[in-house]
Amino acid sequence: MTAVEKTRADFWFDPSCPWAWMTSRWMLEVEKVRPVEVRWHVMSLAVLNENRLDEVPAEYREAMRPGGRTWAPVRVCIAAEQKFGNEALGPLYTALGTRFHDRGLPRDHATIVAALEEAGLPAELADAARSDAFDAELRASHEEGISKVGQDVGTPVIAVPGADGEQIAFFGPVVTPAPKGEAAARLWDGTLLVASTPGFYEIKRTRTQGPVFD
Repeated sequence: MTAVEKTRADFWFDPSCPWAWMTSRWMLEVEKVRPVEVRWHVMSLAVLNENRLDEVPAEYREAMRPGGRTWAPVRVCIAAEQKFGNEALGPLYTALGTRFHDRGLPRDHATIVAALEEAGLPAELADAARSDAFDAELRASHEEGISKVGQDVGTPVIAVPGADGEQIAFFGPVVTPAPKGEAAARLWDGTLLVASTPGFYEIKRTRTQGPVFD
């Protein structure tokens, strides 16, 4: 029997975003029910909004300023990727997201160190949270993702190969709770269907609940 060739789905995330976390857990489920392999990449809401902080809701503004808490996790993630390769990102994102979102732990140095240890990475990578040593690489990774969809969206960004050889890229989907099993498969199939339609831009409705972590 010939092994089924898997479709690579490039996924750009900011570990601080609970909605990106929901989508990422759905993508892990998609890997189980469709021939899809996720490749993780870092993007940054702080970088995205650095020149328009006056438009950011007040409760998020301070976190996105230089040195704010939104910078720390993405800096640690990009440092891990630079030092240990792309394969380090998936386990680290899971370890960070589980703590930040599922468990509601403080987004501080101790939490980041614990996540690094769970992901099998050295604790000293947490020092990157307060350093700009990898900011050029962070900005490059962010730009690679956001350039595929434009500046008026957020995280996550997903890109997959299209039937004509061109990439299909989109923001989202924004969903909660993360669908599982056949529901995850149907959402994936439908998302690709609408995203691959020429001229299709948006489906949206008002959110009536916050992220449901389970």
